[in-house]
Amino acid sequence: MDTHGNGTGAQALRPHAEDAFAHELKALAAADDRPRPPRWKLSPWAVATYLLGGTLSDGTAVTPKYVGPRRIVEVAVSTLATDRALLLLGVPGTAKTWVSEHLAAAVSGDSTLLVQGTAGTPEEAVRYGWDYARLLARGPGREALVPSPVMRAMADGATVRVEELTRIPADVQDSLITILSEKTLPIPELGQEVQAVRGFNLIATANDRDRGVNDLSSALRRRFNTVVLPLPATADAEVDIVARRVDQLGRALDLPPAPDALAEIRRVVTVFRELREGVTGDGRTKVKTPSGTLSTAEAISVVTHGLALAAHFGDGVLRPSDVAAGILGAVVRDPAGDRVVWQEYLEAVVRERDGWQDFYRACREVAP
Repeated sequence: MDTHGNGTGAQALRPHAEDAFAHELKALAAADDRPRPPRWKLSPWAVATYLLGGTLSDGTAVTPKYVGPRRIVEVAVSTLATDRALLLLGVPGTAKTWVSEHLAAAVSGDSTLLVQGTAGTPEEAVRYGWDYARLLARGPGREALVPSPVMRAMADGATVRVEELTRIPADVQDSLITILSEKTLPIPELGQEVQAVRGFNLIATANDRDRGVNDLSSALRRRFNTVVLPLPATADAEVDIVARRVDQLGRALDLPPAPDALAEIRRVVTVFRELREGVTGDGRTKVKTPSGTLSTAEAISVVTHGLALAAHFGDGVLRPSDVAAGILGAVVRDPAGDRVVWQEYLEAVVRERDGWQDFYRACREVAP
């Protein structure tokens, strides 16, 4: 069913969280007998269960959406149950957007109220704009006003998401101060205001490792409760995350399941973690760190691309040759410095590691 106005009847390439996991949300709502904050679709306990996974009393299996410390999710959910906005902070690839989408889906049943932060995000994207045809024909009035996702969430008592907050220009960021502190959005052109209905809240995501970052003012940062999403603590946890997301993406793209893909997934994760941390897994060899972040999200992308290669140009089995080019592209962002880092890692670590000779040869074949 097309629940968000697509109208084409075609299967969405990437369904919204509330559509993709509608059966889990429905089962949780049916089993949830705990108090719910105003206009929440689920109780805080059920929202946390939706994020972290579990088995309900009727036997329904709720898949984990976030693999990490339970306390992080509990703090995030409890923040949304107050009148304080939530800021999910972390390096690129720590599932900030993924978590914010699923939080909004579980809390409000709608994850589509979204402001995507870029260097060109205008103030209208946060506050409101105007339908100039109506404005010229009828003059200023509410019917000529075009509400932003933030204004719509305030009026409906829903959750709105602001992605990549620190990429938005500082003066546009500060448009949120009055909204978050006074829960009011003034419309001075009309001498009116929109007051937030109970249930309204805002989830923002940000990282401070990206170029082009605009630091938050201290006044705006005080309006948020900040929750830091860490990188996966262990290799096993990261392998689990990559395997789950690759499986979901593979099914969405109609890629045939690859047998024994876990070995290559673990190899990709191992390479990324060692280069990211500057030391091999056994702690014996120090390695140089490239300029990129080598995040879990990039590992997911490398493996998914490898599965596509294996499915369409191979025998369906994920092999080192299918992931080698993707790893090279992820590691070598700066052609001068990163190429040296990668070549040294290949010769000092990969070449000497038992069982990695096929991977070493595949990487050498695509090496620049």
